[in-house]
Amino acid sequence: MILTKIKKSLYNDFNATRRNLWLTQRLSEIPKNLRILDAGAGELKNKPLCSHLQYVSQDFGQYEGEDNGTGLHTGKWDTSKIDIVCDVINIPEPDNSFDAILCSEVLEHIPDPTLALKEFQRLLKPGGKLILTAPFSSLVHFAPYYYCSGFSRYWYEHHLTKLGFAIDELTPNGDWFDFCHQEIARLGIVAKRYGEKLWPLAYLLSLIGIMFFKLRRNKEPKASDLCSLGWHCIATKLQEQQKC
Repeated sequence: MILTKIKKSLYNDFNATRRNLWLTQRLSEIPKNLRILDAGAGELKNKPLCSHLQYVSQDFGQYEGEDNGTGLHTGKWDTSKIDIVCDVINIPEPDNSFDAILCSEVLEHIPDPTLALKEFQRLLKPGGKLILTAPFSSLVHFAPYYYCSGFSRYWYEHHLTKLGFAIDELTPNGDWFDFCHQEIARLGIVAKRYGEKLWPLAYLLSLIGIMFFKLRRNKEPKASDLCSLGWHCIATKLQEQQKC
């Protein structure tokens, strides 16, 4: 019981909280009744944010949440309500089918994420919006469907520009200090999980580390050039004749 309380006090998932706030705001700005694709929609957690839109979900529907002995897992994963079950790089919809495409925390689960960007470019109408989030650094999760991380601002700038997108927004989710905050909070949890003999000391170090981050005065991202939890991106598909 005491250990459970310590875990809850240590680990605050501000990564997901900030991301969800950003998605809530940006999706609310899309005009009503436009058609949006939620690519890699999973359990449809973003569907309520799209209630003013014509919402279409897509997922490959193969992950079930079961623990394969490596990384992090959910214990269960229900994709039974997905509209289109298919590979994200080959979605059975005509060209220029959507006014907007949302792909949040999915790119790391695609063997070649640039192929997904190409498919999104095909599916979006000219002037359509592409809304992306992906981790810059994350632990392995949903194994074995975890292939890459390290999506930096330069990854977005290179590949989106090459595919004929104009980047409207590229915002870091935190910085190096937030990354350290996140990982020091997990030190005791991970140490205990993997049978480290000094796991009680790891919890103590976590508590000391959390004190540092709670006492920091300037919590605005200032080291995002070094590291971040991820990037939030909005890009517009240019007219066909403007493609690179």
